[in-house]
Amino acid sequence: MTDARLAPGDLAPDFTLDDQDGRPVTLSSLRGTRVVLYFYPEAMTPGCTTEACDFRDNLNSFAGAGVRVIGISKDDVAKLRRFADRDRLNFTLLADKDLAVQQAYGVWGEKSLYGKIVVGAIRSTFVVGEDGRIEKAWYNVKATGHVARVRRELGLDR
Repeated sequence: MTDARLAPGDLAPDFTLDDQDGRPVTLSSLRGTRVVLYFYPEAMTPGCTTEACDFRDNLNSFAGAGVRVIGISKDDVAKLRRFADRDRLNFTLLADKDLAVQQAYGVWGEKSLYGKIVVGAIRSTFVVGEDGRIEKAWYNVKATGHVARVRRELGLDR
């Protein structure tokens, strides 16, 4: 658990995680491309499905602007594959089973869930610039409507 939060201008913590097909993806290998990294609590839950499907439905606008979308959760590769297949998700999902990446980005910690304080993934989104630095950081976002905000702030809804 961490209280450290990333801010615009910070170097995005590098990582290598397996995607839904078991292939490793390294953030630093994507330099030269803007990347939306979104962290979500658990695949195939209602809020996470809403958010993932919203990214799916808007992926063309991100791709058209040269922005890659990547979702990260604590789920294992097999569950991510089922999630991608079930909801026809057309972007990369990464498995952070040991929570190291979520901790590095400050998204694993205490949060309120149905009025109780629990420890888990705090739904958060980051835009990593072509230079590998954080351009935007949103912590504790709502699943509904967040993709529209990301698109708006990136100038993709014009």
